[in-house]
Amino acid sequence: MAFRIGLGQSCHPADGNAVEVVELFMQQAKQQSVDLLVFPESLMTRYEKELQSFLAEAEPLDGPFCQAVDALAKRYGLWVVYTVNEAGPDPAHPYNTVVITGADGIQRGCYRKTHLFDTDYTHESDRMTAGDALFQPVDTPFGRIGLGICYDLRFPEVARFAALHGAQLMIFPAAWVDGPLKAQHWKTLLAARAIENEMFVAGLSRPDANCIGQSQVVGPTGEVLAEGGRGEELVVADIDLGQIAPVRVAMPLLQHRRPELYAQ
Repeated sequence: MAFRIGLGQSCHPADGNAVEVVELFMQQAKQQSVDLLVFPESLMTRYEKELQSFLAEAEPLDGPFCQAVDALAKRYGLWVVYTVNEAGPDPAHPYNTVVITGADGIQRGCYRKTHLFDTDYTHESDRMTAGDALFQPVDTPFGRIGLGICYDLRFPEVARFAALHGAQLMIFPAAWVDGPLKAQHWKTLLAARAIENEMFVAGLSRPDANCIGQSQVVGPTGEVLAEGGRGEELVVADIDLGQIAPVRVAMPLLQHRRPELYAQ
């Protein structure tokens, strides 16, 4: 099974009109025969936004933003993966959520970021609620897809869970923060998640001033199929899921697991 994935490596727009950005990338995607279009983390609302504005913009998954993006997916006939500042039970801490919508405009699933980026200089938990479940991969015309968000990439359990539940492609929308060795970490981790699970991995980072861009699509043996630069662009790769089976036959990693030794 072969298909074309497009990574909409976009900055958050200065005027806040993310729906317009979505449509512009959908137009490009259709021109390049993309089947599945992905957008980065913080698409709807920029994480760095002033707190009260950030909270005020949160919406449910059937709110105006999702309705607009889902309608565009149907108009352009594209499967789309996009991120939402999702209102939740705690109005002071919305969810950081990724949605997958079919070409018919119907949402097929969502994942709320479970690992929040609390570090020496930023604390996502100050303004977000962590999700309480990993994403159950969904079946699509392009195989079974798993989802994670940004910091989740540093936790191998997220992609391994998806692989054990049949995922053939793992997608990580991100706003990967720039800094010493951060681009190296990003690329190494994307390759590691692909190699250790013998599946395709796509990582899409915003290219804003404080983020790295450099989105990648990586194959099941770690080969880079496509890579973006540090600016806005549509990164396109052709994926052939038929490449997975021979890799897993040659080196059956998932069969060789010994989970009885791993429990903590």
